[in-house]
Amino acid sequence: MRKLILRSGIALSLLAAASGGYYWWQQIRFFESTDNAYVEGDISVISPRIEGYIAEVAVGDNQAVHAGDVLVTIEDSDFRARVAQAEAVLLGAQASLVTVDSQITYQDARIAEMIAAERSANAELTRARQEFERNKKLIAGKIIGTQEMDDTTATKLKAEAEVSRISASLVAERAQKGVLEANRAEALAKVDEADANLRLARNDLEKTVIRAPIDGVIGNRAVRIGQFVQPGSQLLSLVPNDVHIVANFKETQIGDMQPGQAVKVTVDAFPDRPVIGIVDSFSPASGTEFSLLPAENATGNFTKIVQRVPVRIALKDNAALNGLLRPGLSVVVSVDTKSAADPRLAAGTGWLFGAAQAASK
Repeated sequence: MRKLILRSGIALSLLAAASGGYYWWQQIRFFESTDNAYVEGDISVISPRIEGYIAEVAVGDNQAVHAGDVLVTIEDSDFRARVAQAEAVLLGAQASLVTVDSQITYQDARIAEMIAAERSANAELTRARQEFERNKKLIAGKIIGTQEMDDTTATKLKAEAEVSRISASLVAERAQKGVLEANRAEALAKVDEADANLRLARNDLEKTVIRAPIDGVIGNRAVRIGQFVQPGSQLLSLVPNDVHIVANFKETQIGDMQPGQAVKVTVDAFPDRPVIGIVDSFSPASGTEFSLLPAENATGNFTKIVQRVPVRIALKDNAALNGLLRPGLSVVVSVDTKSAADPRLAAGTGWLFGAAQAASK
């Protein structure tokens, strides 16, 4: 009996070892895990773009807000006055432009009048010249007297002088129109400048109301009513509801990883509620390359250290902990490197992920 029991035990041990080895060969060896992983989110630091005194703080700590909600209001009396001033300057510039346009219209009328006068003077000059030519023939035949010839000559000279005067006046009037057109261009530029200043003033007035750029939860609120703030000063942080996982795998673990593979995520705060994720992307460099003091390996006392590569893991939309995850929470991730590298095929390819998916439901 003892021999039978011993043999049975040995057989069961061998069977268990064989089953374990087979399972390791078929499943476990394709999983890469790490506990150096954390929940992260694209936290927005809210800062003012203008300086002023805080008039109202519309949100409290840990309050959920939606994109477009008012967070903070800066005292706007000075900015409203600047808008009114810019509007007045714009109205003055527009009035100057209207005045110049009226002057140009009047000048066009003057030019038209001078053109008509020039035509009339040319017609009179033509008549005077014709009469002068006739009288030259008549005086040669002694049909008319010298006095009449002198009058005709004077009339012709007067007509020529009139034509010259009107031509000079027409040139002067056209030159004056050129000056007015230059004045109009200047006035138009002032209108554009005033309009731009008005838009800037309105933009500054609009910046007195600080709104939430995304949906999220208020955190690290440091702003208070009556506080003087300047552009760039941190008022509060807005933590988004949409989070992801960053897992720092050893460089020896990422050889078979690729985007789209399935990931099991176990959150330390909720150990009994695993969720499914997908490998999204890999960092372009190891973590030490982005540190404040990167490692200098070109030294005589070099010691090889396994590097860590940050891997971004996207969570599925139907994650069981959707809305409960907070940036900074610790997680444990396990990547199935045997799974398909296609997001549409990467959901629960191994028994581990199937169990996680069932638990999430």
